[in-house]
Amino acid sequence: MNGIKILLDSNIILYLLDGDETLANFLEQKELYISIITEMELLSYKGFTNEEEIHVRNFLSECRSIGIDNDIKTEVIYLRRKFGNKLPDSIIAATSICMDIPLITADHDFKKIEKLQLIFYEKIK
Repeated sequence: MNGIKILLDSNIILYLLDGDETLANFLEQKELYISIITEMELLSYKGFTNEEEIHVRNFLSECRSIGIDNDIKTEVIYLRRKFGNKLPDSIIAATSICMDIPLITADHDFKKIEKLQLIFYEKIK
């Protein structure tokens, strides 16, 4: 790894697991991080087959998971009050901001958070 850190949103992980080669190439050699909320979102999805769940768990085990500390909690409260994002999105954004790690996502809702280091990904169809 080359030391470039990046925080993955849930949709990005799903694209990767679905075989998005452009995204996989972009993320190659980067240090992959996830918020604990991303991990919970993915592992609580009811629609996975057993094989898909194993694939998700294997991928998540290669990422560094970031929990919620007091700084992140404070930032979540600020973001929810200012921008009105959903709680999970606010946790992910606050994690990115507090840890100073860019967030890659395909979710437009993150665009309104100015101080977020955002990498917006549009899947090629």
